[in-house]
Amino acid sequence: MIGRVFLRGGVLVLALLWATFAGAQNSGKPLVRAITGFVRITADDYQPRIAEALSVLRAAKSDFEAQGYKVDALRIVTQPASQIVQGLSDAQALALFKALDELGTKEEFTPSVGAAMLRDSDDPRAMHLIAKALSVPTRLHANASIAGADGIHWTVIRESADLVRHLADDSTDSRGTLFFTGTAMVEPYSPFFPGAYHDGPGKVFSVGLEGASVVQEVFARTHGDFNRSVTELTRQLTVHAKAAEAIGTRVASAKGWTFAGVDPTPAPRPGVSIGGAIETYTGARFGSSGTMTAALIITTAVKAVPVKQVGYSGLMIPIMEDDVLSRRWAEKAITIDSMLAYSAVCGTGLDTIPLPGATSVEQLGRIFGDVASLAWKWKKPLSARLQPIKGKGAGDPTPFKSRFLSNTKIQELP
Repeated sequence: MIGRVFLRGGVLVLALLWATFAGAQNSGKPLVRAITGFVRITADDYQPRIAEALSVLRAAKSDFEAQGYKVDALRIVTQPASQIVQGLSDAQALALFKALDELGTKEEFTPSVGAAMLRDSDDPRAMHLIAKALSVPTRLHANASIAGADGIHWTVIRESADLVRHLADDSTDSRGTLFFTGTAMVEPYSPFFPGAYHDGPGKVFSVGLEGASVVQEVFARTHGDFNRSVTELTRQLTVHAKAAEAIGTRVASAKGWTFAGVDPTPAPRPGVSIGGAIETYTGARFGSSGTMTAALIITTAVKAVPVKQVGYSGLMIPIMEDDVLSRRWAEKAITIDSMLAYSAVCGTGLDTIPLPGATSVEQLGRIFGDVASLAWKWKKPLSARLQPIKGKGAGDPTPFKSRFLSNTKIQELP
């Protein structure tokens, strides 16, 4: 039906045209945050391997767009960096990392070299090379496993703390820290960066949705009612996850690849706030009583979505990637400890956490250790992306310039 409205003077005009109405029907569709491909490369064959991956990812993107979804990013993850650098000199390895970065810019995808260390027994050389690669402006991402099924990786934790400290000191505005995360109990083939990795033969892809807008819409109708909120949120997330699964399965079959699954985690970004959605449910600011309950609702609904799931499949609460969360952090309504508490029922742990520039390697190691301990204890995927900012202290604003980040104020460490 076309709506009507009377304007002053008695002139009857059409308030909504059919095209506008049709557009509104699609406005509720979440952004496809990432279509992520997983490949295995060498210094000699990385270009054709990535070209093949891009043909698959672009086919999936076209299918999403045909169904009214917008796609934000195509991403490609190699086998672990520790394997890539074997047999290469430091100069050759860094040249390959740079070539991947440049190819990403040219072909409009975001590259990752996956896990620099998957276990304590891995050679830390790849971590040291990643520290150099991320110290300069780059699109490249990487991670390291601080806990897995085999336990907590204390050597990896120490190396991760060293790497973050190096990036805080040597990259412009300490920006390099944003491209590395420590992952704990995270399974391979997650579509979300920087924690995506794999150790298989490649020719696999997955899809991550940005569903904070879906949570906001549901909570606006169901706030205060736990069971109704879980039921309705599960139903709404299922609609889009099913569409993503159908597209992924179809493209994989046509291209001879494997579709790993969908991560229905309702990821936010500035302007599309998961923090704001939670405040709609509780009627109070994020960090108040009821926040934990809202987090549980979201995680429960996500886990119930009946598709092939991959990655975190929970709740993302990244401080500097969410307008509301960045404000609440500046107000000290939330802290590292409260974020860890919420992570007990959701994810993704500590993400985009600004820290004083003087934060020591030992302090960083303790924070990574807390995230690893929580993840391993409850066998749940978490990660830690920590941002000490050189020259900044408690109360100072963060200096990042990016449409993907919302600046906040730095808190003192407990």
